[in-house]
Parts: sequence; C-alpha cells; structure tokens
Amino acid sequence: MNYSMIFFIIGWVFIIEAALMAPSALVAVLYSERSIWAFAAAIGLCLLLGVPLVRKQPANKVFYAKEGCVTVALSWIVMSLMGALPFVFSGVIPSIVDAMFETVSGFTTTGASILKDVEVLPRCMLFWRSFTHWIGGMGVLVFLLCLLPMSGGGYSMNLMKAESPGPSVSKLVPKVRSTAKLLYGLYVALSLLELALLLLGSMPLFDALCTTFGTAGTGGFGIKNSSIGEYSAYIQSIVTIFMILFGINFNVYFLLYMRKPKEALRCEEAGWYLAIIAVSTLIITVFIRNSFPDLVTAFRHAAFQVGSIITTTGFSTVDFNVWPAVPRAILVLLMFIGACAGSTGGGIKVSRIVLLFRTMTREIGQIIHPHMVKKLKFEGRVVGQEVLRSVNAFMVAYVLIFAVSTLFVCLDGFDLVTSFTAVAATLNNIGPGLEMVGPIGNFSCFSDLSKIVLIFDMLAGRLEIFPLLVLFFRDTWKKF
Repeated sequence: MNYSMIFFIIGWVFIIEAALMAPSALVAVLYSERSIWAFAAAIGLCLLLGVPLVRKQPANKVFYAKEGCVTVALSWIVMSLMGALPFVFSGVIPSIVDAMFETVSGFTTTGASILKDVEVLPRCMLFWRSFTHWIGGMGVLVFLLCLLPMSGGGYSMNLMKAESPGPSVSKLVPKVRSTAKLLYGLYVALSLLELALLLLGSMPLFDALCTTFGTAGTGGFGIKNSSIGEYSAYIQSIVTIFMILFGINFNVYFLLYMRKPKEALRCEEAGWYLAIIAVSTLIITVFIRNSFPDLVTAFRHAAFQVGSIITTTGFSTVDFNVWPAVPRAILVLLMFIGACAGSTGGGIKVSRIVLLFRTMTREIGQIIHPHMVKKLKFEGRVVGQEVLRSVNAFMVAYVLIFAVSTLFVCLDGFDLVTSFTAVAATLNNIGPGLEMVGPIGNFSCFSDLSKIVLIFDMLAGRLEIFPLLVLFFRDTWKKF
C-alpha cells in the first residue's frame, strides 16, 4: 500500500475543496449573510489539513487498482466531512449526522434531504448545497487529474476507473489528464448552455445557477420547497431536456466534438436509454391524462418525472406519489435502471441491464442448443469475460447491500414502501422515493442509525460499490 501517495492526493482534495467553498463564501458576502464565517472556518481547516500533506511529492508513484479504490473512497468520505462543516458551524444543520447526510447526498448527486423547509436557508447555504451536486457529478478526483501534472505509476487511470461510473472506463485520448480535461470541458460547456437557456426564460440568475448545478450533476437539490413546480412550462421543459442530456454517456459528446456523428449515433446504450425514456413517458402520459387539464400538460409532467428518475436527478414538478399504481411502478423500475455509463447519472446503468439481459438469453439459448457457441456483443464489440464477471459481481454486491440496508431501515417501523424506496432512492442516487420519502416528503423522520446506513448507500451507489467495500477488507491494509 503506497500510503504516501494516498495522503498526498487526499491533501490535494482538502485544498481543492477549500477553493470550491470560496464561491459560496462570495455569495454570503454579496447577500450580507452572517454564515460567511462558517465557510471561512471550514476553508481554513481544509487548508490547515491539506497544505502539510502536499508539501513534498512522494518519490514512489507506483499506484495499483487497490490504492485507487482506497484513495477514491477515503477522498469522498473526507470531502463529505469537510463539506458538512459549514452546515454545522452556522447552525443551519446542528446535528453532524444530519449534516453528513445532506452533504453526502449533495456530493453523490442523490438529492435526498433531511430539511423540511429549504426556503429558510441563507442563500450561501442553498448555493453550497446545489454546488456540491455540480462538483460530485463529474467527480472531484477527475477534476484533480485535470490540475496535477504528474506522470508515471499508473495512478491516473486507476483513480479514474475507481471514480467513474459504469462497467468499464476507457481513455478518450492517449493521456489520462487530457481525457479528464476533455470530460470537464464538455461538462462545463453543457452547463453553460443550460444556464443561458434558463436565463432566456426569465429565471433569476441565482435560481438558474442552482438549477443548472442540480441538473448537470443529476442531483436534484432545489431552492424551493416545490422543487421545479413553481417555474414556467418553458423552464420545466429546458430542465427535462438537460436532465436527459446529462444522463447520456459523455463519449457520445466526445464523438460529436470530434465530428464523428455516425459513430455517436451508433452508441447502442444511448439508443436503449432514449427508447426507455420514450416508452415510459408515453405509458405514464396515458395513465395520468385525466389528472391534468390537457394532454400536453400531462405529457410534459410525465416526461419531466421520467427524465428526473431515470437520470437519478430527483427534481419534481408535481407530487407523483399520488399518481396511479402503474406510473409509480414504472418510476420505481426506472430508479433501478438508471442512466448511461460514463454520465453523471446513477442507478445500475443501462449498459449493465442490457448485458445482463443478453447474458440471460444466451444461457437460455445454450440450454435449448447445448452445442451452440455464441459470443456476447455490445455496441458492435465482443464483450470480454472480465467485463461480464465485473457486471455479475456488481449485481451480487448490489442486491446484498440493498437487502441488508432495507432490513436496517425497517427497524424504524415505517411502512415497507417507505423503507424500500428510501434505500432505492439512496443506493441509486435518486433522491425522492414514495410515501413518506416522496417528492413532498424528506428523510428527517429516520433514526441516526438509518441515516448512517443510507449515507453508506449513497456513497456506495456513487462509487459503484467496490471502492467503498475495499476499505472493509483486512488484506487491503497489509504491507506486502
């Protein structure tokens, strides 16, 4: 275990987080809010802990997958602890467990909240909540790779693999640092485009910024108690479009950027993703038609909620908890499917669902035709056994964590739908569930034990489970 390299990178995480808190402190200054001191104290503590760790670059840069997982998991935990400090210091969320829940929910782009009334928060706190979505959407360590001009040891690719969502991660260009820069460039460009379109819809700048942060990171923290429900149909439509866009694999945007539209259109996962959205929206529109004055309004709300749930954003325009059983069942299924690999969305991922389905059909085919030899293909390429093994192992770990988490949360004595969808909403990084944790509810009703379990689920969901689980194995910490 290369501890010196791990501490060096975590030191940079402290420093970067201090810098990322600065815009929220600026908002406090602009609105003359007393919470400025809470950010000043948190920034000072981050620098106090981070600067000593980065003063000397480690001589040994050998960095295996194990170190990558440990570094990513510890970095996200440390980042969440530091990110919770402004809430605690200001007294906005005095409980450290509640503050951690809110912050982890922000960084993991979950959007689940313990706050009953967000509109009473100072503007700087609302800004920080939403900004954590934007930070966590692409990943703070991917951002770090853009900045640190280090080479050798394999640390870059192992960090990116451990933090990036999906069954496999590849470089867009030969250098990992250049790949990270391209990803963030595309991320910023899409964010700026959404911001401009929201401003064209007469949305106030502060509201537009916070909404863009939540949409880009597919997070869902709103600055209104009604989420996006108070805004115009134009703004709701823009948010719908960009939620869906941020749920697409960023490789597609890279191919478009490289002027290879034919290759971009051949992205099979994106095709399945858009088809699922289209079919789900049409079915839900049919079932909720009588709940709205006209078909267009019903379609708009159906499309918004489908886009919000499958991309695991968590914004809402209406209380879908009161919809008929079929639309609610579809939304629960979409919670598990999730967005595309390589996007800012959560969930199991469309690519894994497709691979699992094809693996199942191949197994059935081999039962019928024992001598049949059929290679499993995805997006025109043969899928290797390593990827299939990874997908299968992910699903086993996912189901086990989901089952154990549900049992713990059920100890609070709430109804099964509330407990089940609370775990689904956090493990899949969605935000709202059904019943007590629906769009107009929150997670404040749960005990500290349940909140800790759900915090673990949010981190596990964002980090694709294994980087977090690695921390709990004794062999991880051995020096060989």
